[in-house]
Amino acid sequence: MSSPTFLLASSAALDLRLLSCLLRVPALASTPRRPARRCLAASCQYSSSASTAPSSVSPSEVSHFSRLASSWWDPHGPSRLLHLMNPLRHDFIQTCLSSSPTSPSSSSSSTLAKKRYLDIGCGGGIFSSSAARLPGTASVTAIDPTPSVIAVAKAHQRTDPALGEPKLQYLNCAIEDLPVPGPGEEGSATAGADAGASTAAADVVTLFEVLEHVPYPSTFLALAARHLRPGGWLVGSTIARSTASLVTTKLIAEAPVIGVVPRGTHDWDKYINPDELAAWFEQDADAGGGAKGASWGPMKAQGVIYLPGLGWKVVPGSEGLGNYFFGAQKLS
Repeated sequence: MSSPTFLLASSAALDLRLLSCLLRVPALASTPRRPARRCLAASCQYSSSASTAPSSVSPSEVSHFSRLASSWWDPHGPSRLLHLMNPLRHDFIQTCLSSSPTSPSSSSSSTLAKKRYLDIGCGGGIFSSSAARLPGTASVTAIDPTPSVIAVAKAHQRTDPALGEPKLQYLNCAIEDLPVPGPGEEGSATAGADAGASTAAADVVTLFEVLEHVPYPSTFLALAARHLRPGGWLVGSTIARSTASLVTTKLIAEAPVIGVVPRGTHDWDKYINPDELAAWFEQDADAGGGAKGASWGPMKAQGVIYLPGLGWKVVPGSEGLGNYFFGAQKLS
C-alpha cells in the first residue's frame, strides 16, 4: 500500500525546485545515514503463537490510508505510480510461477491449473481486480483492515460484472483474523462475511507495498504463509532501506509542493533490505503462527525504478537501492 519511489522530476522547472530543496537539506551534506540491520529471524517475532500475536494493524496506518481512499482509482492521484506498477507485478508473478522447481515442465497440470490468489493489504483493489480478470485465475480473496478502502474496492467491483463474487471477494479484516484453511480444503469464504468462514489455501499470496507498514514483519510473514499451499508462491514488493530510498521516498516524495504522496506515508526505519528478507525465508526454524516446519525455495528479487515519461523499468542489481519485488516458493 505504500507509494513507490519517486526518482526524477518530470520537467525542467521541477528539476530546479527539486535541486533547491535538496541543497537546503543538511543531512545530504553530511555523512550518509547508515541503515541499521532489521531482524526478521524467528527469534525477533513477537510470538510463535497465533493466539498471542499482536495485531498486524497500525491505527495510524489505517487513519492515513483512510484519507487516501477516495482517490485510490484516480489514475492521476496519489496512487498513480501504483497503477503504473501493476503490470510489472503480474510479470514478476509469472516469472516465479514459470520457474517453480516442483513443476516437472511448463506444461504440467500444476502449472496449467487455474490459480487461487490471496491479496493481503489489497487497498482499493488495483492488483486484486486485475488478477480476477485473468483467464488463468480461479478466484481472488482480497483483504484489508481499512474499512473505507474496502468500501472503495467494493464500489469499483460493482462497476464490472466480470468481477462479481465468487471470482473476486473483498473482506475487511486483518490477516490474523482470516480463518486458516484445513489440509486439502477447497472451500472459499462465505460471500458477504468478513472472515467468518474458512478460505481455501492459495496458490499465490501477494503482499504488495505492505511489509513496510507492519510493526512485526516476521510474524506477519508467518501468518501469511499459513494460507499458502505447499508449492505455492509468496510474492510481494517493498522498499530497501538505503540512503537512496531515504532521499527519494522521504525527502523528495513527501516534500511540500514537489512531493507525490502525503507526509508521513513512509517510515524509512521500517524498510526491509533484500538480504534481510532472504534470511527469513532461509531460516530452518518455527516460522510462527502454526507454520512450523515450513521450508522455502531460494528467494527471487527484482529491482524496479520509475523513470518519468518511461514508467517503471526492471533494473537488475537495483534491489538494494529502493523498490523491489520478492518471491519465494513454499516447498512444505
